Amino acid sequence: MQSAVRSLRKFSTPAFRVMSTATKAPPATGVAVIDPIIGLTDDQAEFYNLARSFADEQLRPNAQKWDEESHFPLDTYKKFADLGFAGIFVRDDVGGSGLSRLETVTIVEALATGCVGTAAMLTIHNMCAGMIDKFGNEDHRQYYLPKLCKMDLMASYCLTEPGSGSDASSLITNARFDAATNEYVLNGGKAFISGAGTSDIYLVMCRTNDKPGPGGISCLIVPKDAKGVSFGSAEKKMGWNVQPTRQITFEDVRIPAANLLGKEGNGFKMAMAGLDGGRLSIGACSLGAAQISFELALQYTKERKQFKKSIAEYQATQFKLADMAGKILTARLALRNAAKLLDEGHPAATAHCALAKKIATDQGFEVCNDALQMHGGYGYLKDYQIERYVRDCRVHQILEGTNEIMRHIVGRAIVS
Repeated sequence: MQSAVRSLRKFSTPAFRVMSTATKAPPATGVAVIDPIIGLTDDQAEFYNLARSFADEQLRPNAQKWDEESHFPLDTYKKFADLGFAGIFVRDDVGGSGLSRLETVTIVEALATGCVGTAAMLTIHNMCAGMIDKFGNEDHRQYYLPKLCKMDLMASYCLTEPGSGSDASSLITNARFDAATNEYVLNGGKAFISGAGTSDIYLVMCRTNDKPGPGGISCLIVPKDAKGVSFGSAEKKMGWNVQPTRQITFEDVRIPAANLLGKEGNGFKMAMAGLDGGRLSIGACSLGAAQISFELALQYTKERKQFKKSIAEYQATQFKLADMAGKILTARLALRNAAKLLDEGHPAATAHCALAKKIATDQGFEVCNDALQMHGGYGYLKDYQIERYVRDCRVHQILEGTNEIMRHIVGRAIVS
């Protein structure tokens, strides 16, 4: 079997060989304490270095403009595909990179240092591709995945509805089977859908029978251009402005029965399985934002002088930096451990994914906010970037399951 590095390199441009060595130099003094490649294998470190180089060169220089203009950088997603990042854990027979969840969170963390919202949308696309690879039949895999892995198609995940957020199994979007035409007739709507109106296909969780709760839910692959699919206006958000978020309405949308993903009635199980990895990815986005915010804060405190010495020389600043470093390391260890358990199929993986998501998104946001505070008034200015990381990270404590629901999942696992 090919090594993971060869698997990824096979789908990359010649730029891979240049970029993958671009960050081999040791990190700056101080940052070495929380160097993200500590504990990684050589292959995993190479993945991180590649993604971090891409973030430094392609994402961070453009992120502020994208945010201000609410620009969705489609050309950048094509570049992700060139590097093998559009099908990270999809099997390689259909163009995927075939990497593990541990390697995935490492890559996502690095990309998020450049632009959180862009990295997050990439993880949603990868979650959908992974679901098709895992639960789809061979026709699904051969038709959709080569295009998804090249970003010739982009995918979005559709679970949340206006009336069903945390209580996701109460969704009412329904698909009635029409035996005469061998089609499902889809009606209802979804809310807070990332990429809505831009993505080409949508994995829609819908009720296909009269069973209450999770057992009546199936998953349909719905193309953007299907008759009866319509999109609301883009939501005006606090963060994640680099990707569109809209409501989707389905009115008598006819979907071929062949577009059923997996078995009828298994949609909710598939959705939750997808969210295990999704929660790790969104936690990794928070971790990447925390890492770069820490680096920027450390640099600023060394340069900023008050009362005739740099503010980094004050014990109060050093204590705060130590606390921030501790939060970053705790989040990183929790995410990587949960990813390892998910790769292994460990029975406790779901609880660990929920706990890691809670830890990483809570503490990642705290680190970003502390970094802003260290910048004083300058941290509130867009020129200093920190405020964007704070805004982009806040939603991570809500989506992919609120952190209150993460506590519920973990607490239930503890007492069961």
